[in-house]
Amino acid sequence: MSDTTPVIEIRNLHKAYGSLEVIKGVDITAKRGDVVSLIGSSGSGKSTILRCANLLEDSQDGDIVFKGEPVKWSGQAMSRRPADAKQVLRIRTNLSMVFQQFNLWAHLTILENVMEAPVTVLGRDRGEVETSARQYLDKVGIGDKCDVYPAQLSGGQQQRAAIARALAMEPEALLFDEPTSALDPELEQEVVKVIKDLASEGRTMMIVTHDMKLAHDVSDHVIFLHQGLIEEEGVPETLFGAPKSERLQQFLSSTMAA
Repeated sequence: MSDTTPVIEIRNLHKAYGSLEVIKGVDITAKRGDVVSLIGSSGSGKSTILRCANLLEDSQDGDIVFKGEPVKWSGQAMSRRPADAKQVLRIRTNLSMVFQQFNLWAHLTILENVMEAPVTVLGRDRGEVETSARQYLDKVGIGDKCDVYPAQLSGGQQQRAAIARALAMEPEALLFDEPTSALDPELEQEVVKVIKDLASEGRTMMIVTHDMKLAHDVSDHVIFLHQGLIEEEGVPETLFGAPKSERLQQFLSSTMAA
């Protein structure tokens, strides 16, 4: 893959649940080192796009291309499914997802949580994985919590553990689905700092967020979604500083007032 080939490319994506069409033809590109944020009100389709990109959801039309390689599909429209299980695994392991609700395994220590997928899914050497897992936990500021269980951590610490777990897969890109929305403001800032640090390292990321300051500060490109379509997009300075769309102006006004 050349440096100009996008890591993630979504073309004319459509997604429906029965008769309810939630994504109505969306194009998104994230090149290597890009941070792309998706903003918009609840129900605008932000999280669905992320889940479709990672093949956690099946879309009905359009292309999802990972590092120049289109997803292979079988079936048509509502019955469309990925055709190649090995390709799905390869894409999922290279697009590590961080969820709103942490999704840590309660019965495993924090270190074991971070080690689990590289060992069981990728078949990496356990000793090497443990070394890198400890480094990633240090990186997100909870290296001293290796031997405790998720229930013993604050929400902010659990989310940082989830980020370390995503990093341990050594993915091509990180996908964040509302990573701070389940946290109170003080704990939210712990996670925001980690995301900002990752952005400054030049990691490729797609972020669904309600935090306009985060989107403004870390993004190379911001996309405002409204009712399943891209209403407006651009660099953060323009999108937040001089929004053209009336819908975006209303959204930003209501967000800043909240």
